[in-house]
Amino acid sequence: MMFNLFFSNQVKKFLKNIDNITKQRILNKMELLKQDPIITDSKKLKDRNLFRIRVGNFRVLYEIDYSKKFIGIVKIDKRAKVYN
Repeated sequence: MMFNLFFSNQVKKFLKNIDNITKQRILNKMELLKQDPIITDSKKLKDRNLFRIRVGNFRVLYEIDYSKKFIGIVKIDKRAKVYN
């Protein structure tokens, strides 16, 4: 069961402005979500219908739609900023 990834405008802008090594690490981690949207280090956020994964100092927030088989990548940022 393959899921499709969709990126918000914030995510596209963030990925455009970071270094290539970090970008590749984040993209590799997001590729794992296509096979299984809840990987081993995923956590559901309290009071939100979002999940998060860690990639070093960065957090990737995403939502899952099982009926349409898509994962919406909502936000990527450093830990201190991502939950605001």
